[in-house]
Amino acid sequence: MKRKTKVSILLQMFQNFDQGIFRGIAAYAKEHHAWSLLVEQEQQSWTSVLSEPGVRGLIVNLDSDALAKAALRLRLPMVGLGGGGGHYNPKSGIPYVATDNEAIGRLAAEHLLETGLRHFGYCGFTPTRNFSWTAVREKAFCVRLAASGFECRVFHGTSGLGTHAVTTQREIAAWLHALPKPVGIMGCYDWRARHVLEACHNSGLRIPDDVALIGVDNDLMLCDLTDPPLTSIEQGRFAIGHTAASVLEQLLKGRQPERLLHVIPPLGVVTRQSTNLIATSDAEIARVLRLIRDQACAGLTADALASKMRISRTTLDNRLKAAIGRTADLEIRRVRVAMAENLLIHTTLPLRDIAAQAGFATEQYLCEVWKREKASTPGQFRAARSR
Repeated sequence: MKRKTKVSILLQMFQNFDQGIFRGIAAYAKEHHAWSLLVEQEQQSWTSVLSEPGVRGLIVNLDSDALAKAALRLRLPMVGLGGGGGHYNPKSGIPYVATDNEAIGRLAAEHLLETGLRHFGYCGFTPTRNFSWTAVREKAFCVRLAASGFECRVFHGTSGLGTHAVTTQREIAAWLHALPKPVGIMGCYDWRARHVLEACHNSGLRIPDDVALIGVDNDLMLCDLTDPPLTSIEQGRFAIGHTAASVLEQLLKGRQPERLLHVIPPLGVVTRQSTNLIATSDAEIARVLRLIRDQACAGLTADALASKMRISRTTLDNRLKAAIGRTADLEIRRVRVAMAENLLIHTTLPLRDIAAQAGFATEQYLCEVWKREKASTPGQFRAARSR
């Protein structure tokens, strides 16, 4: 029996982000039947993993200074990865697989804009080398909002990660109360979004009516168990791990990869109650939006909607565009696509049934709309999310 190649995996396995990455690495190893994976969760065990006899290659989270220093001393074929570069040196010649933080910031802004909100905030940290990713997400979030004509109020706070909770809550609550309402907030990741959620609870602000909140990572331990459940952006963690393993395989075979930097986009927004609001002062348009949400997947058309509201189609579209930036047709389609996305994620229904339940006339039409809006097929989306 052929002996498998030993590969050391140095990840911060206490983090949800790294756990998802490891699933991608493990899947690659299983598919190719070629590797024996050495992995340790605790920092004090990294030395034993690195010093294991016969280790041929490494996959390392370079967001950690300790991991980077320990791995670089070995001078073995290595692939780095992480959330934002951290201690990676682009001049080192080491391939790196990164998450697309710009895309994450844009996606969060676009999701909050879809609710009709006009006031926005970003809750992050003062950037450090280990947390450089928060600055990239913040900038992309603010730039996308500015492109739609809106400002963003940014909070970093005086207390860093891991500091006293009382101080953090007091600072965030003061910031929130100074913001105009309703306001859409992006937490730089799910734990920071949870800080905002707790500050809202402690100071009497309602979610999502006063504060609509979105995080990043789709950490189920947080998102499903918060009150209300937290909307979050799902990163391509599996794809990061799978890509890193593929690149390392090339190195182990003596081939240089075509490029050193691989950037993996997020998979999309997982919508929950924390952003489920209609932010418009126009009571009639609020009723329109509720009708769309309730009936879009049951065959509602823009013409039928205008008839229900006893206004012309042109007037309906103009008032919707003023409130949310979209016509009735576009809003109906957005709701249907969101329903199809939810069914693709949470069910094993065949595509024809998903099309019917989401309000698309045919499976083919769903595929056409999905490809135009998501740059993939529904099948490709489902396969990526199921991993």
